[in-house]
Amino acid sequence: MSKDLSARIQPDGDRLVALGYRQELSRVLSLFDNFSVAFSYLSPMVGIYSLYTLGLGTGGPRYIWTIPLVVGLMMLVALVFGELSSEYPLSGALYQYGKYNVGPRFGWFIGWIYGFALLATVASVDSGAVGYIASLSNIWFKTHLDAGKHMTIFVITGGIIVISAILNSIGAKIMGQVARFGVYVETVGTFGVFIALAVYGFHHGLAFIFTTQNVEFVKTNPLSLNFSGNWWTAAALVAVLANVYIFYGFESAGDISEETVDAQRQVPKAMRNALLYGGIASFVLVLGLLLATPTSGIGGVVTGGINTILSVLPNWLQQFFLVMVIVAFFSCGTAVQGAGARVAFALARDGALPFSHRIRQISVRYHTPVNAILVGTIVPFLFLLLVLVNPAKPVHILWFDYPANVNALYALVSFATSGIYLAFFLTVLGALLARLRGWKPSGAFTLGKWGMPVTCVAALYLLLMLLNIVWPSSLSSGRAVFNYGWVTLLVMAVIVTLGALYEAIARPDRNVARHRIDG
Repeated sequence: MSKDLSARIQPDGDRLVALGYRQELSRVLSLFDNFSVAFSYLSPMVGIYSLYTLGLGTGGPRYIWTIPLVVGLMMLVALVFGELSSEYPLSGALYQYGKYNVGPRFGWFIGWIYGFALLATVASVDSGAVGYIASLSNIWFKTHLDAGKHMTIFVITGGIIVISAILNSIGAKIMGQVARFGVYVETVGTFGVFIALAVYGFHHGLAFIFTTQNVEFVKTNPLSLNFSGNWWTAAALVAVLANVYIFYGFESAGDISEETVDAQRQVPKAMRNALLYGGIASFVLVLGLLLATPTSGIGGVVTGGINTILSVLPNWLQQFFLVMVIVAFFSCGTAVQGAGARVAFALARDGALPFSHRIRQISVRYHTPVNAILVGTIVPFLFLLLVLVNPAKPVHILWFDYPANVNALYALVSFATSGIYLAFFLTVLGALLARLRGWKPSGAFTLGKWGMPVTCVAALYLLLMLLNIVWPSSLSSGRAVFNYGWVTLLVMAVIVTLGALYEAIARPDRNVARHRIDG
């Protein structure tokens, strides 16, 4: 290590003190632990198993090429976050970056939006495992669980949330070990599926992945979506969302900075590695699924799901991969809950939440933010109650219709993504404003002369994707399969408005500002 680099890197504890904090959490996570948490949150298996049919149905086989596009552009965001995490290696990540780069109020808003999005993600991810758990239970134990019933969803999802909370509470090292196991499972479940499908025979050559299978035409679209014959300017803009909804979560490596050894150097590496490996694993899995698509066409896969493709495998192998999927969902939900709890802890430590003095408390035995983890358990449970909202016919709200037979909990998934992208955009915008004011990063990882162009392109990409996610549309458009018309934009507006009202009345930013002065 050069003398110049050594001079600007402070030991973990000293850097915390310089930023106004003291070491309260156990610093026990290695680079691989940190990477594992970030990768488990990103989770290629969870993303692909949840969104593959939508990507295929809106973009055809060619949608696979949106993976390297999204990963490449999101890597610019990871570079910006890596620079920020090296400068401010604190729990709460995006909240801290906004607080130090722009100001207490700006940082608080990012924390509010990001925290809500994370805890909404816990409910949506854990509920996504219900169908797979029900299937496995019905096969192994001859049960008759109906994954579509409200009570089934509530009980199974609630059970996962509670188990994750227990594991998160008894030590950061346990969280890291769960995430490590998740990495191994994801590796087997992505590369393993590709190999298994290759052994039992691909039905197409590589030329297939360059075709659209005419999904841009309403008559041949398996979801009956109308893109007016335009792939590049219509279908592709919707199909890309199947990957936009997957490739984030790497920033959670920064949420657990205060529990990571040598965080100023290791966290930026973990962010980049999680995104890169997630992109490679996702591409391989999607490639295998596409090449194994039955010759009868993509319509059967879109309507029947991934199991239509995996049905060519022996029953024991199908069940094995089913277990891998369930573990991946559980590992992802546990990682997201852990990250969300750290955001709540970071805000409470600065006195920026109601009952902050309780939420910020640390377990004497386990050195974990137990009350913040409790918040990360209660809030997803409240979101889970939305499973009871499932209208049998369209409901007219203000000037638009809420679609029939769309569970409100699933609609929440759209907010989870839009909230994340809004928090991402505000964070990168904050870094850009700080640079324009003369800020020069001094952490272990910096972008040097590339800092300004990388930050500008990252901000532009996030803004465009945020608009693509929330852009309102009629329920008959292709975009509605992701954003449910106006629902995503409206939910995001409600969350932001509630935050603005609370901020205006309670002024939590004053406590945040006071901490900065005292620190």
